[in-house]
This record gives sequence, C-alpha cells and structure tokens, in this order.
Amino acid sequence: MVRTKDAPIRYAVIGLGHIAQAAVLPAFQNAENSELTALVSSDDVKLARLGERYNIGHEYHYEDFDDLVADGDVDAVYIALPNHLHHDYVLRCAEAGLHVLCEKPLGVTSQECKEMVEACEKNEVLLMTAYRLHFEAANLQAVDAAQKGELGDLRYFQASFSQDVKPGDVRLMPIEEGGGTVYDVGIYCINAARYLFRDEPTQVMAFSESREGDDRFSDCDEMTCATLRFPGQRIATFVTSFGAQQTSTYRLVGTEGEVVLDPAFGYATNLAYEFHIGDEVRGQTFPKRDQFGPELVYFSDCIENARTPEPDGYEGWADVSIIEAIYESARTGKPVDVDVVEPPKRPDAAQIITRPGFEKPSEVHASGPKD
Repeated sequence: MVRTKDAPIRYAVIGLGHIAQAAVLPAFQNAENSELTALVSSDDVKLARLGERYNIGHEYHYEDFDDLVADGDVDAVYIALPNHLHHDYVLRCAEAGLHVLCEKPLGVTSQECKEMVEACEKNEVLLMTAYRLHFEAANLQAVDAAQKGELGDLRYFQASFSQDVKPGDVRLMPIEEGGGTVYDVGIYCINAARYLFRDEPTQVMAFSESREGDDRFSDCDEMTCATLRFPGQRIATFVTSFGAQQTSTYRLVGTEGEVVLDPAFGYATNLAYEFHIGDEVRGQTFPKRDQFGPELVYFSDCIENARTPEPDGYEGWADVSIIEAIYESARTGKPVDVDVVEPPKRPDAAQIITRPGFEKPSEVHASGPKD
C-alpha cells in the first residue's frame, strides 16, 4: 500500500525487548506524524499481545522480513535489536528502500558503521542513530550555554554512569558482540563530551576492571575508566560500571564557570542542571518526559522533507570508532589514537522537542529466546 501525501510516516519496530516495550512503542502516542504499523519479533507471545495492545495489524517473524517489505505497509523502521544485529538489519532495510532509525550503538565496529552509512547513502534512504538526548532540553541548554561562552574557554569534562546489572541481562554479552559498559552507557558520556566540545577526540587511554568471582562479568567489563584527548588541550574523562550504585552525571568546566547535570542521561527519571558562573548559581529540574517520541517526530519530519537528520549515521560511527579505541587501550594498557569520524552536523538548542511522559506499560516476556 502506497502512503498518501501528508499521512503519518509508517513504522515497523524490529525487536520487542525491554527498550522497545518500555519506551519506543508507547512513544508513538506522542508522535503525531508517525504511525506504528508493524511489529517484528521471534516471539509469538510478544507479537500477539503487543499487537493487540497497540492495535497493530501487521506482525512478522524475523524470517518473514521479505514479506514485510513486499506488503508495502511501512516507510521506515525503528531497530531495537541487540547490538550485534544492528548491522545486518540496517543493510537489509537500506536495500529494501526503508528509512532507518537505529538504536545506539549504531554498530559493534567502525567497519560495520561504515558499511551501514554507505548502504543507506547508496540506496538513498535516511539513517539516524537514536540519540534521544539530542532533543532533550537539559542537555541542549547546556550545549547552548557552552557555545555562547557563558563558561569561558571550555577545559574539561567529567562523567559517571553506573548501575547494578542483574545476571542474564543482554548487556552482559561479550564485548565482541557489543556488550559491556562502554557500548551501553559509556557511549552517552562520549557523545556528551563530543557535543559539548563540538569536536572529536584524537587519542584515548583506558582501564577496565572486574571483581573476581562475579560471574556476571565473565564476557565483558564490570567497570571502565577512560580519558579522551581533544584538540585545544581539552580533556574528557568518564567511569562506567555495571556493578555499582546507580549514577548518571556529568560536569563541564570552563575558565569562567561550570555546568553540572545530575541526573544527566536517564530516560525514566527527571533530569536537572546547575550552572555556577562566578558568584551566580542557577538551576532547573526537568520532570520525567518522553524522550523517544521526539526522536520519532524529528525523524519523520526529516523523511517528509528529505532532510539529513542530526544525529545521522556518521554521528553513530564516530562514537563506535572511539569505543573500539577505548577497549583496545584497556586491553593493551597503552594510549590509542582514534580514527576520527567527523559528523556533518552537531546538536543545538533548536532541536529541543518536548513531549509529556507516560506511565510505563507492563512488559510482555518472551516465550522463547530473548530479542
């Protein structure tokens, strides 16, 4: 079925794990230009119950992807699959002519990201990496203040992002498959440093640790600390952990002031900032709001108007290139130069989109393997 002019952009959500159920599927109620049209999963129970909950008439198993394309009922996809499956499905969607909004990290390796970007460009479809904070007011107001010079010359960035992850969580898969703290939560720290400094790090130094006897971390790091060297003699540092008290904070310090976000990165809580500039202190707390609806609104608008999104595939590629260097440094104990990827655009306050929060829906659990 061909989409009619001015009708909402029709989406399939591929993968019905936690992030899809808790955040992506309900976010369509806050995206007036986007329509949830199809679901794709390996699990019959999820397809049936979530299809009924959201009144979806098109439900597919992964092996039926060609049928999804042939039916012609979708214009775009939201990929919410485990990290190691992003590459394959982005390529398949690009070849099918479907626009792609892909959860972070975009891929597991920079080579994967390169192939994804090239495939989407070749097939003339849009690729957006799902960085929800690129539309969130607290973070973008910090960006705006930094760019207006309110903090003076920006000097350093510090962040921490941690939680105590339960055994069996998909995020504990091997690092080679995109598991571990840096792919999951460290990427937010990296991305924030990049959009605040408006630049790319050229070298990293990192260390990873895991507690002895904790089987959760047999395949990935429990904790990683990284230092990133930026042009202009600027430094960013962060610590991530899957075995510690929950934290989500960063501090950007300049020659004339600082801004602290605490909480900084979450989607299921309020976010808050506090500026310290000379003797002035000002702050604001932002209540919990939907951070996924704005992504859909923005991407659908880009599709409708044939406009390259920010954050695009190059933005996701840049972070993965840095993550590769971080884990190499942690393995070798040596500084590692970064293969710099420069995105064409960076986020600014003009991208702020606000949508109300919603009550978290009950989760439908898999009857078979998790997806």
